[in-house]
Amino acid sequence: MFLLSLLGVIVLLAFMASLLVGRSVTALPDLLSLLLESEQGTELLIFQEVRLPRAILGLLIGATLGLSGAAMQGFLRNPLAEPGIIGVSASASFGAVVAFYFGFASLFAFALPLGGMIGAALGVLIVQLLAGRGGSPLSFILAGVAVTSFAAALTSLALNMAENPFAAMEIMFWLMGSLADRSFDHVWISAPFMLAGWAILLTTGRALDALTLGEEAATTLGFNLQSVQTRLIIGTALAVGAATSVAGAIGFIGLVVPHILRRFVGNRPGALLPASALGGAALMLIADVAVRLLSPDRELKLGVLTALVGAPFFLYLILRERKRIS
Repeated sequence: MFLLSLLGVIVLLAFMASLLVGRSVTALPDLLSLLLESEQGTELLIFQEVRLPRAILGLLIGATLGLSGAAMQGFLRNPLAEPGIIGVSASASFGAVVAFYFGFASLFAFALPLGGMIGAALGVLIVQLLAGRGGSPLSFILAGVAVTSFAAALTSLALNMAENPFAAMEIMFWLMGSLADRSFDHVWISAPFMLAGWAILLTTGRALDALTLGEEAATTLGFNLQSVQTRLIIGTALAVGAATSVAGAIGFIGLVVPHILRRFVGNRPGALLPASALGGAALMLIADVAVRLLSPDRELKLGVLTALVGAPFFLYLILRERKRIS
């Protein structure tokens, strides 16, 4: 309970920082006075239409990545697993790229997120068909790797075949991941799917705790592992697919956050789920504030920053594992 309370405070502080930091930093008293004003000035409009939806999306997407990463690691019993392992991130990215490539994104505002969510749904469906109903965790991982590789190859093909270099550049920038220029339209279209995904993933907590004793023990305790796998796939597809469709590919949060928090919950996967959701939200909001402070004139892409931080952490995990084995 103390850990969740502490993480909740950190999330609240990071959310407030996200509201106050932009091209110009707003002091908290100034923000409060803006909210109390009866007239809507430019500064209040920027707060309501730019910073607030960006902060909300940062919270939702960070929580999604942290929660789904913890669920994936608990089910596969692999501390190196993360949400993209079942191909949902790559498939969502490809779906959005299709919307870019064929010009749907310029026809109506929701084409990009809808394309991403459709791509995520198709990718996860293919993974489920490849792994089979009684598939082992290994077949589940291999199917995810196959779908991820194929979706990445199709994305590269679309970039290679793009006739307009500006369109290719726009696709590349989107794939780097960012919360810039997002509005409440993106919140309304993605939030219901992310919240539905959370609700499904949180139901797997007790089963994940039982899985630490082994598959046979979990089955003996009355848990249907096929049902758990299906809920995990559907929940991850809904949440991560919606997150990727509005913000692009943002990596390593789903890998790093569960690793940092696991020791504080006694290595219990069920307890790690809500903690990782809060931790992911905090890390996402802090990273989004950092990109605005580090490069205010030409904002650094959020996915680039998380990769710069996450890759060394991943290397540290590999070296620690080698040391443990030797």
